[in-house]
Amino acid sequence: QVHLVESGGGLVQAGGSLRLSCSAHGGTFDNYAVGWFRQAPGKEREFVAFISFSGRTTSYADSVKGRFTVSRDNAKNTGYLQMNSLKPEDTAVYYCAARYSAAGNIWSSSKDYDYWGQGTQVTVSS
Repeated sequence: QVHLVESGGGLVQAGGSLRLSCSAHGGTFDNYAVGWFRQAPGKEREFVAFISFSGRTTSYADSVKGRFTVSRDNAKNTGYLQMNSLKPEDTAVYYCAARYSAAGNIWSSSKDYDYWGQGTQVTVSS
C-alpha cells in the first residue's frame, strides 16, 4: 500500500508556471504507475497526465498537451507535474493517483487507480 502527498500548488498569473510534486510513502514506488487528475468546482474529475512505472510511457489530455510535462524520480519516490503557460481554465484541485502496474499500459480513468493523494489547489488568475 502506498500513501501519496501532493505539494506545489498555489496562485499564479496566466502564463505562469508551477511544478506539482507527489511524494509516495510505503510500498515500492517504482512498481506503481502514476496518474494526475484535476477537478474544478462543479465539474467532474478529469484526467490530466499519466506516467508508467518506469517513466518510459507518458500520456496527456489534449487540453494540456504541449504545456504540461509529467515525470518521476523513483530514487526519490516522487512524481512531478510541470505546468507551463497556465490558463485560468487550469484552475482546479489537482490530485495524483497510483496503481500497481509493472506494464506499460496507459491508465486514464480515475477508476483505474487505487491510491489517491489529498489534492493541492491550483488557481490561475487572468
